Amino acid sequence: MVSDSAEQTLESSQPETGAAVVPLLVPGEGVPDLIESGTALDAAAAGLAGGHGPIALDAERASGFRYSGRAYLVQLRRAGPGSFLVDPIDLGSSMPALAKALDGPEWVLHAASQDLPCLAELGLHPASLFDTELAGRLLGFERVGLAAIVERVLGLGLVKGHGAADWSKRPLPQPWLVYAALDVEVLLELREALVAELAEQDKTNWAAQEFEHVRTAGGPRPKTERWRRTSGIHKLRQPRQLAAVRELWLQRDQLAAARDIAPGRVLPDAAIASAVLADPTDVATLTALPVFGGRMQRRQARTWLSALERARALPEDELPSVTPQNDGPPPVARWADRHPEAAARFAAARTALAALSEAHRVPVENLLLPDLLRRTCWTPPDELDVDSVDEALRAGGARPWQRALAADPLTIALRAT
Repeated sequence: MVSDSAEQTLESSQPETGAAVVPLLVPGEGVPDLIESGTALDAAAAGLAGGHGPIALDAERASGFRYSGRAYLVQLRRAGPGSFLVDPIDLGSSMPALAKALDGPEWVLHAASQDLPCLAELGLHPASLFDTELAGRLLGFERVGLAAIVERVLGLGLVKGHGAADWSKRPLPQPWLVYAALDVEVLLELREALVAELAEQDKTNWAAQEFEHVRTAGGPRPKTERWRRTSGIHKLRQPRQLAAVRELWLQRDQLAAARDIAPGRVLPDAAIASAVLADPTDVATLTALPVFGGRMQRRQARTWLSALERARALPEDELPSVTPQNDGPPPVARWADRHPEAAARFAAARTALAALSEAHRVPVENLLLPDLLRRTCWTPPDELDVDSVDEALRAGGARPWQRALAADPLTIALRAT
């Protein structure tokens, strides 16, 4: 619903239909009161249970400010009761009532894989799912952010601006609550429109498979050697320098976890790289470096020096390798020299998938995960036929609709080389 205050048009923005975009500035029913008590949450759960149709959800985290990925606000909306804003911080014991109300109806989220882990921490798990971002990808939309899809499909302009805010802040400012409520205001209406477009493009079954995959995938796999992602590490070539990066990174991670502060706010990546390059052995030399002269870093100076000392003391056989550990094939850029046959297979496969992508208006990465494509081209099945390639894709997690589209042209590409 669009409020009376949003009846003006945005002259600079036009949806695909050519109609003027209507700015959605405030929720049509007003901003709901923030739920901070168990009694209020019980009432909200009862209201949601008594509604009808799917339930729209969103969650706000404080990724750039906190170490944890916990939800600091949960937004919900269902036909009948309307919208709710839940502050989950002190409501853990009251969450089972909400979980019961949400168990059964379809959930509607945008980019669900981002929010499902923090909702699961609260004991909230969907029985079925509709992801508006994934639907937009399958429909071939060039832009799949929530505001872009809402504008394209519904002709409404969502005012953005607080997504990267520190949602752990209390009290939450009123403009942030307006923003949060708007994120679920039109999700249900958007779902209905996308359902119709998916049916028109004969992609309903594809979407159902993708949504179920996201729903059941669980959290992301832990990344190995995360310290290698430190900015500026490319300047450091020696194993002992890499060991120093690792020790500083691990020390920072430990401090960040204990304080629930984003690691970059404990010590920026650039400071890690500069400390390793300078290799200081005393407090005065360390605190003369950029960043380390600050009040907080001066208090931690001995901690950082100890990390550098541990790296210096490591025996040679405990130093990290210059080449990152990888359980898959090497980077594609190296294939031409090391394995030209694999490089040729990959080029042919990319061409085949690009043609499929254009024909079906689906991004290549949604047709087949890039990592699965690389692995299949690096080590193809011994018997190159459609059945063996299909089995390799299945084992790699490809959904039936992806295999039905890709197995045959991928087999042809692999054989051709």
